[in-house]
Amino acid sequence: MTVSEPVQPGSSSLRQQGYWWHRARTELLQVVLGPHLGTPARTLDVGSADAPSGSWMRGGQQHVNLDLIPEGLVPGEGVCGSATRLPFADETFDVVSAFDVVEHCADDALAVAELARVLAPTGRMLLSVPAYQWAWSDHDVQAGHHRRYTRPELVRLVESAGMQVQRATYAFGAVFPIFVAERVRRRLAPPQAGDTRLPQVSARADRVLMGLCAADARVLRRRDLPFGSSVLVAAVKPG
Repeated sequence: MTVSEPVQPGSSSLRQQGYWWHRARTELLQVVLGPHLGTPARTLDVGSADAPSGSWMRGGQQHVNLDLIPEGLVPGEGVCGSATRLPFADETFDVVSAFDVVEHCADDALAVAELARVLAPTGRMLLSVPAYQWAWSDHDVQAGHHRRYTRPELVRLVESAGMQVQRATYAFGAVFPIFVAERVRRRLAPPQAGDTRLPQVSARADRVLMGLCAADARVLRRRDLPFGSSVLVAAVKPG
């Protein structure tokens, strides 16, 4: 079995729909960040060419998806734009989310500041990023990442934008040993240049990986994880 974050830019979940990692991430995001969603009137999901990850956010509110890539954007609610130059007025949204987006921005502080700018007072910011710079590999290069984060690093980044962090945790802890083994394998035997395919898994491996992530979800309902291949943060903008 192998484990990896999705290859970007922005649309691997559309090219390989139903891939285990996207399904697991959707559940983990909902478990950790769903309690911070509230009952917003307007929500913004940045980087939503990876649309399945934010499906749990949908409700009766006005919802906007934004991405640099039009693939996967729905007419009437999809907007092409940059995370570092959001085409919205100050204090427009009650919730903004950016799932595995900030690491793609050369100026991550500007990206987070933009997310905070378009948030109304008491609005919530929901983020996920890949964890640990030591886990950097050819995957990150192919995906267009600029960096990976520890939990304290992401907390500092969010707080520097004037946000108050309500929860910060690692995720994908149960599959973390597999993730580390995959990173070691990539360093010893890098894939061919230009090979951006997600690692294939058998139906049996899919069930095992999803079961491990379900164990993560059960723990995350009660407490934070001390390690994992992703970092998740929920923060609020002071009123």
